[in-house]
Amino acid sequence: MEHIRCLIIGSGPAGYTAAIYAGRANLSPVVYEGIQPGGQLTTTTEVENFPGYPEGITGPELMDDLRKQAERFGADIRSAIAIKTDLSERPYRITFDNGDEVSADTLIIATGATAKYLGLDDEKKYAGMGVSACATCDGFFYRKKTVAVVGGGDTACEEATYLAGLASKVYLIVRKPYLRASKIMQERVLNNPKIEVLFEHNTVGLFGENGVEGAHLVKRLGEADETRYDIAIDGFFLAIGHKPNSDIFKPWIQTDEVGYILTEGATPRTGVPGVFAAGDVADPHYRQAITAAGSGCKAAIEAERYLTENNL
Repeated sequence: MEHIRCLIIGSGPAGYTAAIYAGRANLSPVVYEGIQPGGQLTTTTEVENFPGYPEGITGPELMDDLRKQAERFGADIRSAIAIKTDLSERPYRITFDNGDEVSADTLIIATGATAKYLGLDDEKKYAGMGVSACATCDGFFYRKKTVAVVGGGDTACEEATYLAGLASKVYLIVRKPYLRASKIMQERVLNNPKIEVLFEHNTVGLFGENGVEGAHLVKRLGEADETRYDIAIDGFFLAIGHKPNSDIFKPWIQTDEVGYILTEGATPRTGVPGVFAAGDVADPHYRQAITAAGSGCKAAIEAERYLTENNL
């Protein structure tokens, strides 16, 4: 069995940044890229809020830059998906879908989170062309335009309120006849003149030539008074939650009820010594490339300290 001093699972901003720091500390990090090499940013067309790129950069280009930087410092980057873990004792054992089984003194979990979608074919068709799962990331592109947000919880209300500060009009499409969000978030949405809440509505499709131009809606789906109509929009934002990619670690590591890995205070330390979590898999609040990168840096520094303290 191959033994690794610092194993990193995941290859978004958190995983690659951890690899850069671990490589510079001579930890000979090995990175397994996982299901989506480069992470969620590879589905984003333009990134304008990552420091160091004054003219902006595409998501795939940014991740390619981070990957090359990690390789420059000796990171061994491999393509495979982790399918099984044994974190009961050190060295920790991880099995991958290509048959690799490795042991590791330290493990950095940077597997990210996957945005939940409605399951419409049009969501894939217009990915990066008007469909987004992150208002903070992409809202800037819809200044003085009309957008729609799907969801009825706190996240949806937060996204709608944020977008109302940029867009000329925001539709909040809610499947139920009420909002699930906290009282204060409900009030912010319902009292905002730019936000129109469409209760008991389902989105059944999107349309447009070179990007999203509108949505097909159904009011009171399946009821006697069911109504179908279209709205004109420039952007379509999903805010129905994220699923952290943490399932294979749950037997050993504590998570919240949604699945986000719980860490000790402001550190990336999990309850298992030498195992650290970075990026969106442990972050239900910010979910930004720059915060993920920062947490990857912290995880690598913690891994280096752990190895030194334990003479590994």
